[in-house]
Amino acid sequence: MLTLVHVRSTLVVLLLTAASTGAAQTNRAVIQKLDSTAGSGVVEQRAVGLVAAVVKGNDTLLLKGYGRANAEWDVPMPADAMFEIGSVAKQFTAAAVLQLRDQGKLSLDDDITKWLPDFDTRGNAVPLRRLLDHTSGIVGLTEMPEFGALVSNPRFPRDSAYALIKRYPFQFPTGTAQVYNNSAFWLAGLIVEKASGMTYEDYVEKKIFAPLGMTRSMYCNSNEHVPRRAHGYGVQNGVIRRAPMNVHTWPFAAGSICSTAGDLVTWLKALHGGKVLSPRSYAEMIAPSKLADGTPLRYGMALGVGKDSRGLNVIGHGGSISGFNAEAGWYPDVQMAVVVLTNTTGNLDPGAVAGELAAEVLPWTRPTFATFMGDAAPLVGKYQGPARGRDMIVEVTQTPQGVAFSINGAAARPLPWVEGLTFRNGGASLTFRRGSGNTGPATELRYQGQAAYSVLKRQ
Repeated sequence: MLTLVHVRSTLVVLLLTAASTGAAQTNRAVIQKLDSTAGSGVVEQRAVGLVAAVVKGNDTLLLKGYGRANAEWDVPMPADAMFEIGSVAKQFTAAAVLQLRDQGKLSLDDDITKWLPDFDTRGNAVPLRRLLDHTSGIVGLTEMPEFGALVSNPRFPRDSAYALIKRYPFQFPTGTAQVYNNSAFWLAGLIVEKASGMTYEDYVEKKIFAPLGMTRSMYCNSNEHVPRRAHGYGVQNGVIRRAPMNVHTWPFAAGSICSTAGDLVTWLKALHGGKVLSPRSYAEMIAPSKLADGTPLRYGMALGVGKDSRGLNVIGHGGSISGFNAEAGWYPDVQMAVVVLTNTTGNLDPGAVAGELAAEVLPWTRPTFATFMGDAAPLVGKYQGPARGRDMIVEVTQTPQGVAFSINGAAARPLPWVEGLTFRNGGASLTFRRGSGNTGPATELRYQGQAAYSVLKRQ
C-alpha cells in the first residue's frame, strides 16, 4: 500500500528527472549550435582550418578542430593543433613584467631609460606601464616602411630591430593618445630579459608555460619539428595560398608565441583564477588604463576590457600574423573562456566568431540606437590626428539620413547615434568635443576602439 510519503517521494523523483532531462536537452542544443557556428567559416571556405574552444566553469562545451591543418596534404585539423597566435602573445609579456614587479625586480613606474639607457625618449617620461597599454607614443615597428622588407629575412639580427625602433621620433607625447604599438611590447621583452637575467624565450617557457602545464605552448621556432603544427594560409576570393614562413627574430615579445586552444583555455583560467599574478598585479592588468588627462580607455595591460558589441563583459585580445588569426577571451561574469584559432588570414575574423559563440551561451539584449536629431552644423568638418601607421582623417557631413562620416577616404555613411555627441562605428565610438562647453562648433573628434584612442583636431 502506497503512503502519502511514498507518493510525494515519487513525485519529487519524477520532477527532478524531468528537470535533468530538460537541462540536458537544452545543453545539447547549445553544444550543437556552438559546433555549427564555429565550423561555418570553414564550410563557407572563408578559412582553411580552425579550432574553437568554449569552456564555462568546469564544463567544456566545445573543443574541436575544423577543416585542414595542411591543405596540400589534406590533413584534418586536430583539436590540439598548434598555431601562431600573434598579438595574443602580448598578455604573456605583460604578465612577465608584472611577475617581475611582484618579485621586486622592477617597478611599473620605472622610466624606460633605467633599463634601456641608450634609448632616446625625446624628452618624454616613459614609465614601463605606458609600454603595456599602447600609450607610450613610440612609433610602431610594424608600421615602419622598413618592416616589410626585413621581417621575413632571417639574416637580420634582433639588434637591427632595436636600432630601427630607436631611430624614429615619437608619434605623440607619452600618455596623450593610444595607438596600437608593437614596438612597446618589443621593448618590454628586452626589459624582461634584463630584469630576470633570462632570455625572453626561456622566461615564458620556464616561468609561465611549465608551471601551468601548458605543454603545447612555446616561443615560436619555424625550424623546430612540432607535432600537429598547423600550416598558415591566406584565402582571397576562394583561392588558397600558402603564407610565407614567419621569422620570429622580429615579432619577439609582441607576437612570437605558439599555442593551442586547450593551452590557452588553461592560461585564461589560471590568469583570471589568481594562479599567475598577485591580486594587486592582476587588478592592475585588467583595470582600464587612463590617458594623462584622466580619459578612461577600453584597455588594461595587453588586454581589452569592457563590453563587447552585444553588451557582454569580456576581457581578451586578438592576434594576427602572416597565415594565422586568433582570439582569446574571458567572460568574467560566468567564468567562461572562448578561444578561436585559425590558420588563415583573409576572410574570417576570429573575434567575430568568438563573439557569436559567447552569445550562444550567455543571455544578451540587442542594443538599440537612434538617429541624431540635433543641429549637425557645428559638427561638420574635417578632423585629423595620430593613428596606427598614419594619421586618421575623418570628414563629417550632414545628410538627410543623418550625420555621415568618411573615415580615411572611405565612402561617407551615416552612423548610429548613441547619446550626447557620441556615435558608433561597429565596436568603436566617435565623440565630438566643443571648445567652449556645450556650445559653439566642435574642435575635436575623439575616436575610441578597444586599443585605440585618437584625438583628431578640427582642420
